[in-house]
Amino acid sequence: MEVARPEFRPDAAASREEMEATQREIAASAVFEDRFEFDPARAGRPEGPLVAGVDQAFLDDRVVSVVVVLRGDTVVERARSVSPTEFPYVPGLLSFREGGPILDAFEALDARPDLVLFDGSGRIHFRQAGLATHMGVALDVPAVGVAKSLLCGRPVSPTDELAEGARVAIEANGRVDAPNGTVVGYAVQTRQFDSYRINPLYVSPGHRVSAETAADVVLACRGGYKLPEPTRLADGYADEVKRSVDRGGDS
Repeated sequence: MEVARPEFRPDAAASREEMEATQREIAASAVFEDRFEFDPARAGRPEGPLVAGVDQAFLDDRVVSVVVVLRGDTVVERARSVSPTEFPYVPGLLSFREGGPILDAFEALDARPDLVLFDGSGRIHFRQAGLATHMGVALDVPAVGVAKSLLCGRPVSPTDELAEGARVAIEANGRVDAPNGTVVGYAVQTRQFDSYRINPLYVSPGHRVSAETAADVVLACRGGYKLPEPTRLADGYADEVKRSVDRGGDS
């Protein structure tokens, strides 16, 4: 799969000011509304669209990046890359640490997914350009961010006692470069239990997907676990490749 906008390939050698300027350009290029040809209600079904999950694992000074493509619950293709880690973790600049290696994995992929779920934020980001937005614009593919914690923004109501399937809008506040009150994503409760409570996921549009549809497709792709199946399987595959690399079976 080709990178549609190579000018947005993350430059780990850029200054922080240059990275933030790039993110603002990416946010201006992103489309936070539905622009796709598949039926999002069929996401996760055998006759539905190709949905990819993306995740990474770290080993010493290397990063393992994987893409797992599903149609329903059938794995259509898996791709991976093993790249040097060139940039530390900095809140708000995650795509400059993980984005280049992720694009390497996509370039090893034959399929072109209809939708991609990323382990990270999309529009829920200080400059509306989280990992899912950066990668979605670079690849020009409908993209959704699925984060385990809230980077910024404000839930419109409490999120600690949500029922399974519920969602709470996340609005922009002073920490987000968007007008106050803009819905930038949702807290989505994919699973819940009577015996103990689990936290929601923070779902946001990356590119060519609205906030509402982003929440819809994450719920449509859920299995028996908290993470939607595409990113859950990507998480497992990343760990599998990491173990292989650690044993010297890959590089």
